[in-house]
Formats: sequence, C-alpha cells, structure tokens
Amino acid sequence: MVSRVRVWLNRTYAENVFFMDQLRRNPSDRAVEIHATHGDADSPVLAAADTADLEPEGLSPAGYVEYALDQCVRRGIDVFVPRLHQSAIVAHRAEFEAAGTALLAPPPEAVAVFHDKVIAYEAVQATGVPVPPWWRARSADELVAAVEELEAGGHKACFKPASGAGGVGFRIITRTPFSLAQLNGFPSPYVSLDLVLEALKQTDEPVDWLVMPRLEQPEVSVDCLTGPDNRIRLAIGRTKNGRRRGFTLAEQWLEPARQIAEGFGLHYLSNIQFRMFGDTPVLMDVNTRPAGGLHQLSLCGVNVPWAAVQLALGEDPGEMAPPFLGQDYTVVSGPRPLRAVSIPQQSSPPPVERAPIEPAPVEPAPIGSAVRTEVTGALRLEATAGAASPSHPLPRH
Repeated sequence: MVSRVRVWLNRTYAENVFFMDQLRRNPSDRAVEIHATHGDADSPVLAAADTADLEPEGLSPAGYVEYALDQCVRRGIDVFVPRLHQSAIVAHRAEFEAAGTALLAPPPEAVAVFHDKVIAYEAVQATGVPVPPWWRARSADELVAAVEELEAGGHKACFKPASGAGGVGFRIITRTPFSLAQLNGFPSPYVSLDLVLEALKQTDEPVDWLVMPRLEQPEVSVDCLTGPDNRIRLAIGRTKNGRRRGFTLAEQWLEPARQIAEGFGLHYLSNIQFRMFGDTPVLMDVNTRPAGGLHQLSLCGVNVPWAAVQLALGEDPGEMAPPFLGQDYTVVSGPRPLRAVSIPQQSSPPPVERAPIEPAPVEPAPIGSAVRTEVTGALRLEATAGAASPSHPLPRH
C-alpha cells in the first residue's frame, strides 16, 4: 500500500490554495494531506488545508527554524515548502532530513545569491545573461544621481527594495509635482521625486534601493522545475501584456532561464522574470520559491506542484514537456470559504513518533454560512486579432 504524502506550506500566498488543489488532484492518484500555517487566522490557505496552525509571532529566524522542526516532527511532514524564513530554513537542511522531512527549496548558496537583487544582478551578468542598467541608492544624493543619469538617456527611472518579494516597494519616479491629480482615480505607482527626497530628509531609517529604467512589456515569468542534479525538468514561460496573459516556449525567454536555474542550482521550483529593455529581453527578478501564479500552468496540461513533490521525495518524473499551450487568459477574483471559527494560538506539545496519523480534518465552512475571501484565478480570453499567439515566440518590441 502506497502511503499518503504529508506536505506543509508555511505563511504563503493566498493564491497557493490552487497549489494545494493540484497536489490533491495529482496524476499519480496519491493521497496527499496538507498542513498549513500562517500569521493571519483568516488566510484562505488555512481553510483549504487538512490541518492548520497559527504561527507564533516575533520569532527570530533561528527561533523559527526550531518551530519549523517541531512542526515537521509533530505533524509527520514528508515535504516542507518554506516561504517565510526560507534562507534560515535551508541552512538547516540536514536537520530536517534527519527528522524525515525533505525541503522543497534550493540550497542555501542559491538562496543567498538571489536574496539581494544587486548581488543577483552582478552574478547573473557575469554568466552572460543580459540585465538592465542599475544603480544602488542608499542616500538622497545617490538616488538623484541615478535618476538624472537615467533621464539623460531618455528613460523613466524606477526603484524598488534591493531585497524583497513581488512588487512590494516598487515606484516609478516622476518630476510632476504632487497635486490633486494624484488623488483622483486609483492609487498609482508614480511618485514625485521631490516627495521621495523630502521623505528621506525626514527619517533616520536606512534605505537600500535598486534604481533602474522602467522596463517594457511583455513581462515573461518562466516557471522552472530543476532537479537536485542541477538539470531542468520543465520550463514554461507565462506572458503578461496588460490584462492579456498567455504561455510561451520561445527560446529567447527559456534559454536564459535555464542558464540561471541550472547554473545557480535553483533546485525544485523557481520563477525567473524578464522584461524588455529596448529590443533585448533582460532579467527583472528571480524568485527561489514557487510563483503565486504557478497553478496557471494547469492550462497547459501539466501539474507542476506534484512533479516538484515527486522530485523532493526522490521520485524523479524525468524531463517534462507540456502536451499543449493553453489559450490566452486573464486573471479574476473569486470567493473561497474561510474557517468558521478562529484557530487557537500555536502551542508546543511534546513531539510524537513519526507514524501514520489520522489528522483532525478542517472542514471548510459552507459558503452560505461563513465569511469568504477572494483569491485570484485564471479565466480564458477569446483570441483577438493581432494578439501574440501563446504557441509561438513573442515578437520583439
């Protein structure tokens, strides 16, 4: 009898309810039990899990590693997909392996390279993969110098934290003074340079920004599945051009992504993002974790989360190719049920022996009687004249 697989996702994105759905609907027809932890009792991933705990607040990275090891032992976790404190966790891979848990994450050396975007750009540029021009700004003078140089070259300047995830902290610099025009409509990523400089004057808090030209669409996120032997098993590009999204296998995007994933040992799931700088695709960002939109690859007939879990368990799925590329689509929000009651604060009872256990299931509350939240899903778009076909390389702009 094939045993069920216990997978833990810690403090992850709401979209990963779809990641969890795909694990349960795996093509191997293997029973999967999912444990989730989060700092927000109303996270939809807690409602979607079989078992769930609230994470304790205020833990240092080292303290979180101890908490994580305890969770793995008590819950009998086979595969742990860490997002929060990934760097600290992967540094203790041997301890997790001793507890019987495989980490679905790259080795510490790879995580360290891509934690700091400046270090990442320097390392990737040395391999020959194109990166945009960039400056590091830790003061008002350095920011102004970078903005002026970019504007002199005819570019719009933008900045973002040198370390961080997603689009958090991303802003586009404008010389237009702040006015009521900025208060009309929806909030904008544009910010007046004068306001940024004034904010820097008013704080003693250090800043560490990466300043670069605003890159043009299309944006292409290449989802990679890489084995612990540094060999790619699957790479598919997800294209984004305004509201329209699609898929591509064009080598102008996949070849540099493979070079990065294999060259830096980005084991298991990674997401490598590109945009256009003039006529050249350049690296925008590298995520050493599964992308929130990874589930969208199901439109191409592949279940990437399950293939990654297989790899982590030592069950190599081999090289994979999508049987087809899904049609263009867009992203919309929809309701997901939340737990009817709050989860009690995490406690730490003594560890138990790793043996098959029957978890107390968390029943999602009925839609009609419980609170709901919204997460993002994919919806197909009709093909339109002039749209880039997802089955062909994207045109260069």
